[in-house]
Parts: sequence; C-alpha cells; structure tokens
Amino acid sequence: MKRVAASLVSLALLLSLSFAQSRVKDQIYLKQGGAAFTLDVFKPAKPNGMTIVHLVSGGWVSDHSQINSVLADGANSMGFTVVQVVHGAQPRYKVPEVVQQVRRAIRFVRANAAEYGIDPNRIGVTGGSAGGHLSLMIGALGDDGNPTANDPVEKASSRVQAIGIFFPPTDFTNYGGPGIKGMEVPALRIGFGNAFVPDINTASKEKMEELSKQLSPALLFTKSMPPTLLVHGDQDKLVPIQQSQLAIEKLTALGVPCKLITVPGKEHGWPEMGVQYLDILNWFRQYLKG
Repeated sequence: MKRVAASLVSLALLLSLSFAQSRVKDQIYLKQGGAAFTLDVFKPAKPNGMTIVHLVSGGWVSDHSQINSVLADGANSMGFTVVQVVHGAQPRYKVPEVVQQVRRAIRFVRANAAEYGIDPNRIGVTGGSAGGHLSLMIGALGDDGNPTANDPVEKASSRVQAIGIFFPPTDFTNYGGPGIKGMEVPALRIGFGNAFVPDINTASKEKMEELSKQLSPALLFTKSMPPTLLVHGDQDKLVPIQQSQLAIEKLTALGVPCKLITVPGKEHGWPEMGVQYLDILNWFRQYLKG
C-alpha cells in the first residue's frame, strides 16, 4: 500500500516537468490532541476552477515526505488545483479517526475556496489503496455541514463531486469472496490490524465485525455517491480486484455513474501507473466541469 506514490513518478515522463504557479505549504486544517494536521495547495498557472484533493495515504500511514509534486504537476498542467492532504498515521490514529480527519480536510478546502481560487462546487478526491478507501468513505459519508456550528469549517459541506482512485479496499466483510472477513486474512490482520483497534490480538470478534461494517464504504453507498472511477490490477494480492468489482456492482445498481479500469497482469502498484492517472484526470475533467 506504500508503493503508489513511487510508482507514479513515471508520470513526469508523460508531461512537462512543472506547471505549478505556486505552492502553499502546511495549511493547518485540524488541531487535535496537541497535534496539527496539514495540507499543501498546488496552484496551476492557468486554473480551471476544479480541485483535486489527493489523500496522501498508504496502509493508513501518512507523512509529509510522501507529498508528491509530480502528481501535482500533471494535474496542474490541465488546470486543476491540487490539494495534498496528510492525515494522522496508524497505529497512533485509528482508521475511524482518520476518516473524520480527511472529511474535515474537505470542509476546510471548501471553506477556504476563495483564498485558494477554486470553485467550492467542483471538488474531486483521489488516492491509492488506503487513500482510495478513504476517498470512498468521504463520498459515502458526505454531508452538508452543520449550520449551527461555531467553527466556520464545520459549517462547510464535506461532499465531493467526483472520485477517481486506485485499488481500494471496499468491503472488509467480503474480502476476496463472499463471507471472507478481511481482518481474518493474514496479510491484513498482521500488517494492518492495529490500524483499526489498539490490539488486534485482544479485540473481540464482535468489535471487529462492527468496525468491518462501519469502515466498508461499499456497505455505505447511496444514490448520492459522486461519479466514481476505479483502477485495479487483476493480479493484486493485497487488495483483490474483487473489491473494486463489488463496488462497481453496487454503484451500478444505485444508478451512480461509475467505471472500472482493469489493468491486466498488474499487482498492487506498477511503474506505468501514470497512464491510468491520466484516465483519472480525464474523469475529473468530465465530471467536475460544472
């Protein structure tokens, strides 16, 4: 789940090297528990008003060193403003907390739309693996904000208008096949179990089942989900392509515009991902055009 950003460096070979007019660093979107969580804004020379929020996340770990200016360059070249969001890293911060953090980031971007020169009604979200999972959670849980909140950020909507992501976990209750519990799959249990609970070895079966349902975006989809593009390698052993196929089935049944790009022979990340990233940018250009 941590190879996504590195794999996308090849995008620099497909696009000119730099289109960012400016970069606004370390914008604090949340202060919590003595920590500050930040995002960087990459502004294009010729903005089109559309914004792509990129969740910097692999294995629900996030760090400023993972901010990828190459991805911003590619999107800036097409006029998109890019916001790269760093969230609290597991195991200190559990996935339920992280979900709330990234939802707050969307509210913050919308509340500061005028400052960043963007259209608050044309925001898309992207990420890979855990970042894709969090993107879907944002889409599924989007709301209009709290009009009575004292905090102006909390008054802003957390909705996004489009999603374009790579190989996301979507249903921890059916992970790789019907009835297979994700947290019982060794690769997930050993590698990421403590991202969900303080101690995976002592967590009750009931608690894990509850979390698996609460954190499975495919179980939370409604007709208000934004248009969604998924990209997945058909040989992915960490996040089975079944996860994207299942999500597409549910979105299709709900009448939500959606598409799955299957990449033959590829596992969980590949060097030429820049090609599919261009597909994602074109998806955003189609569904964020207003």
